Amino acid sequence: MGITFDKSTQFFHLTTKNTSYLFGIFDNNYLYSPYYGRRLREGTDLKRLWQKYPSGFSPNYEGAPSVDYALDLIPTEYPAYGGGDYRNPAVGVHFEDGSRIIDPKFVSYTITDGNEELKGLPSLSGGDQTLEVLLRDEPSGVEIVLHYVIFEDIDIIARSARIINGTNEAIRVTRALSMSMDLPIADYDMIGLYGTHIRERQIDRSPLRHGIQSVGSRRGTSSHHHNPFISFVSKTTTEEQGDAYGCALIYSGNWIGVAEVDPFGGARVQMGIHPADFSWKLNPGEEFVTPEAVITYTHNGMNRMSQNFHDAFRYHLGHTKNRNKRRPIVVNNWEATYFDFDEEKLLGIIESCKGLGIDTFVLDDGWFGHRDTDNSSLGDWFVHTGKLPNGLTPLIEKCEEQGMTFGLWFEPEMISEDSELYRAHPDWALKKNGRPFCRGRQQLILDLSREDVLEYLQETVGGVLRNNRISYVKWDMNRHFTEAYSEALPPDQQGEVFHRFVLNLYRFMAYLNENFPDLVIEGCSGGGGRFDAGVLYYQPQIWTSDDSDAIERLKIQYGTSMCYPPQAMTAHLSASPNHQMNRVTPYNTRALVAQSASFGYELNPLHLTDEERAQIKTQTDRYREVSDMILKGDFYRLINPFNTNACAWMFVLPDKSKAYAVYVRQLNLPADPVKVLKFQGLDPEAVYHIDELDADFGGDELMYAGVALKHLWDFEATSFTLTKK
Repeated sequence: MGITFDKSTQFFHLTTKNTSYLFGIFDNNYLYSPYYGRRLREGTDLKRLWQKYPSGFSPNYEGAPSVDYALDLIPTEYPAYGGGDYRNPAVGVHFEDGSRIIDPKFVSYTITDGNEELKGLPSLSGGDQTLEVLLRDEPSGVEIVLHYVIFEDIDIIARSARIINGTNEAIRVTRALSMSMDLPIADYDMIGLYGTHIRERQIDRSPLRHGIQSVGSRRGTSSHHHNPFISFVSKTTTEEQGDAYGCALIYSGNWIGVAEVDPFGGARVQMGIHPADFSWKLNPGEEFVTPEAVITYTHNGMNRMSQNFHDAFRYHLGHTKNRNKRRPIVVNNWEATYFDFDEEKLLGIIESCKGLGIDTFVLDDGWFGHRDTDNSSLGDWFVHTGKLPNGLTPLIEKCEEQGMTFGLWFEPEMISEDSELYRAHPDWALKKNGRPFCRGRQQLILDLSREDVLEYLQETVGGVLRNNRISYVKWDMNRHFTEAYSEALPPDQQGEVFHRFVLNLYRFMAYLNENFPDLVIEGCSGGGGRFDAGVLYYQPQIWTSDDSDAIERLKIQYGTSMCYPPQAMTAHLSASPNHQMNRVTPYNTRALVAQSASFGYELNPLHLTDEERAQIKTQTDRYREVSDMILKGDFYRLINPFNTNACAWMFVLPDKSKAYAVYVRQLNLPADPVKVLKFQGLDPEAVYHIDELDADFGGDELMYAGVALKHLWDFEATSFTLTKK
């Protein structure tokens, strides 16, 4: 395993435990990229895959050895504009004379052990080896460094690029994708995660077709509508078997994922910053670093692909103290009170948490400025004395009396027109003076691309955290970008607003991580509108959706697990009837669905019956018992809620000593036969005791024959706790 360069074949070979990624130096120093798939032996000469054929209307590049050589026909590692390749380029540059032509060719390479994280951007750490390949456009001096990091045991490769201005004039980068990969055969289905607010990350699987298929976001965030993850699977691929390629972007702003099928049956796959609304001015000697794309391949189906991503994000993404620790069980007051609360009401709610096993009370929106509705005070991060005349201290002390900690809601990236901040700094909102502008949820977006705005947030939000004993923050963002114009940038840099915003967002998150290392931060954007690996680097869990209905959450959490580990999802047991769906579901079902993530409650404990209080105490105790499996276990999707009337999943510790499975019925059917649930990931030679059935089963029996399920009515659920004997 490792990264090698074979001087005889001129091929780079990136080898992980089960995969090989090969690209080589082709004619005229272009990079030829013919293979990513199952592991090949060292020394394999894949130039033999190249077959010349008439190029027709594919022009030949200068110096081509014959008319059959054209960049339009060659699988290329990092394509550019010009040279006769009509497919999407990975890089675009505009020079001062208006030229866009760039022809990067191989110059040199370095292979080093380990890896360094990207400058100013979240990225994976703990890699085994790094390859950097230098390309240069000789006429101009522009250089591109292709960056690869391999993670051998989990079959992960991380890719990014640096564009360096080696000219003596300013240039504009107009396209800077993180990765490009040409698959020689396009006979795949493309899988994406689409959705909207309260219905995030639904699974879409559709065949690749000739032309361009793309998903992405131009909303300023990764968005509810498409998630920065794409996969390409064979027609017959299932959860357990078949070819599966996956790509995820560690980025929280505008992004694009593209598949372009050419007339000859190949597919160009690309991912990175969305080129629409983007440009970046590079002065001589400066460089632009792209976000990191994480790619993986397996021939063992979609579930193994997901497990590779889960391991990458659990063990190699970010450095927060709480990354792989059990998170506190919280109760959030939003659905209990919305904006209608005062000190007395909150103290009553905190008091009613006594004996329930809850770790943290989180005070949501409405505690600051003069905010009683959603039309004021964002940016005014000081206590609303009309509601809380004694500040936050009485609430914090009440929590601590009961052995709990205190958490607080912020929406740092937003500003209200009715706020002290806006009256003092109207130019701090993202909009163009003298033009109409949009509002979302009665609010505007702070221009976080500005240094003075970043400093203000560090001072004010940091001040609240320094002056109060706060252990948990819920970080929200409740609107998307519209008029992305910054009063602080010159005209020729307005295309930088989106990316500069994201860079300073990461700087702010890093500031909080460094200055408040014990703080647990939960990401949120209207629920799951910014559920991406960029946020997870700094905030180890994200509110998965504002839809807390257990049955709707089956699809949302199932889809999210295609790329992200369950411990990264926040899921709460909420009141019934549910506030989003008006659906009534059993307490047990709501608990089992929410307990398979970072667990909490979204209800008013004052309204609980004695029986419900007893159930919650049982649930919180139970979550502590199984949380180790949720944090450390390998995750298996067993039954797909998108095409069945049920859903099931399980966690298995790596040593296969323990496992935990959940089965949820959706709607009951008449004369429905007995259902059988087959487990995965167990030791087939071992015997497992299932607590809920008080019986012993062979691992082979549980995986190959399964266990009969008791009859369940609408929306009922059951669980299985397995211990190896």
